[in-house]
Parts: sequence; C-alpha cells; structure tokens
Amino acid sequence: MTRDARSPAARIALAIGAAGAAALAWGILVERTRWTLRRVDVPVLPPGAAPVRVLHLSDLHMAPWQRDKQEWVRSLAELEPDLVVDTGDNLGHERGLEGVRRAFDAFRGVPGVFVNGSNDYFGPAPKNPFMYFGGPSGQLRRAKRLDIHALHAYFAELGWHDLDNTAASLDLRGTHFEFFGVDDPHKGYDRLDLITAAIDELRAEDPLGDEHWPDAASVAPRRPTVTVGVTHAPYQRVLNSFVNHGAQLVLAGHTHGGQVCLPGYGALVTNCDIPRRQVKGLSTWQHGLRSAYLHVSAGLGTSIYAPVRFACPPEATLLTLIPTQ
Repeated sequence: MTRDARSPAARIALAIGAAGAAALAWGILVERTRWTLRRVDVPVLPPGAAPVRVLHLSDLHMAPWQRDKQEWVRSLAELEPDLVVDTGDNLGHERGLEGVRRAFDAFRGVPGVFVNGSNDYFGPAPKNPFMYFGGPSGQLRRAKRLDIHALHAYFAELGWHDLDNTAASLDLRGTHFEFFGVDDPHKGYDRLDLITAAIDELRAEDPLGDEHWPDAASVAPRRPTVTVGVTHAPYQRVLNSFVNHGAQLVLAGHTHGGQVCLPGYGALVTNCDIPRRQVKGLSTWQHGLRSAYLHVSAGLGTSIYAPVRFACPPEATLLTLIPTQ
C-alpha cells in the first residue's frame, strides 16, 4: 500500500489549482457563449398606454469571425421590438463593423437610439487581465483607433438616432418619448452641460410639447411624455444628472455585469463607480428627492484578449414598458 507523500497543504493547493483551471475552461469555452435573453417589465408609461417593447443591446465587442454571436443577435429581431437601444462598445476589432452589420441588418425598419462606448473609438490591445481588478480601466497607448464614423454611418442607414451629448424624440405605440444621452463617460467624453440646452431645443421644435398651443387662448396641457436617459458607462455623476433632468428610465452598459462573478457574492468589480449591487439588471437610482429606474446590461461580449465570463453569461434584455399603477 502506497501513501501519498505530499503534504496536506500541497494537496489543497493542487485541488485549488484544478478547480481554478476548470472554472477558467468553463468561462472561456462554455459560459462566454451562453447567450441569454432577459425579460423585465418597467412601469413608466402613462395610465392606459399600450405596452412598448424595448430591446437593450450593449457591449458586443464584435469581431468579424464571431458568427454565433451575430446569428443570435439577428434572431432577436423575431421578438419584434418597438425600439432598439444600443449602449455602445459595439466594436471589438478593426473589422468589427462587418460583424455588426451581419447582426443588425435584421433590425432595419425598427426605430433605434445609440451612444458611443470607448471601444467604438479604440480597438482592444493585449494587457494583463488582472489589471481589471485593480480599478476602472484606462486607455492603452498602443490601442488602435477604429472607424467610428463608419459605425455611425451604418446606424444612420438603419434610421437610428445618435444621442451622444444630445437629445431626440420618438412616438412609439401612441406614447411620446424624449431621449437624451451622453458620449462615453469612461473616457470623459460626456458633456452633461449640453443636456439642458438639447432638451430645450427638442421641445421648442415640438409644437405638441408647448404648454399653450396653437395660441395663448388655448390652454392645452403638455402631452404625456416618457423621458429616457442613455449612457454607455453608468458613472454616478451621469446618473445624478439624468435624474435631475427628469429621466424616468436610464439605460446603460459597460460593466459586463462584472464579467467574473462569484456565486452568492456577485461581481468583483464594476469598472466604474456604480455600487456592485447595481452592476447589472433593473434597479432604482435615487438622487435627492427624485428617482428613476436604472437598467444596466451585462452585455454580450468581452475583449478578444480577455475572452472569459464566469457566473455572468452574456445577455440582451427585452424591457416591456407598461403603465404605472
């Protein structure tokens, strides 16, 4: 009878190493492509309004060879959303637009709005993945600039509205929506100082939004409107500003839901200053005496240099906006 000469500490270390290797293999080979559709109801519409189906897509980090992801995103068009909201980081390679086209062509004719993420400006570059756990990521000097203008031109082909530091309005299923958004806050491209003027200009161009229209003798209340804020990275300064500007719903991405989570604990990091408990999914953001629903998407991709997810599968979300009680 032979006896294992290794010490208890050595056996424990081997067991931990084996478990870590198994977890890494799961995260790279399995969970990274476990495409998941979340469904959630959000009560923000005026009483009696028809429900509005919003498909929230984020953080595709698309590379041209990722055909499974492209086909899965294409299949979401079968949900027949009333609106697509894209919260950035669509590109993950200098030829990423090829994959974005294959994924999004199925949504032609569907209204949409979008904002930029940092990875729509800069391509991925090799780096130590453990740096991610040290705090919000920074810009790598060797990162290659991507053709964000071509991405915007393609979104314009789809008829989607660019909300980067500006505002737009849409009528969806009988409800009037105002949208405002900011360029990527993670790189400091957000211009919160422009939001007030953008909203004022938007309302000035909307005659049905005036309090007294068509003349002063006619007292017509402003039509019921749902206000939505859109950002890539949910930094607190942005969320607070959006709530101050009357947003009832805020949509964001960027966090990847933590990307690597621990069962029973959740995300290890958020890559911004949002609390960990709000790193993904629907919650409420309160600032002062105001609040708004906040939905943060865990996103659909990863950097091609850090292709792993654990306890945090890639996701898109179908939000059904319903009347308030």
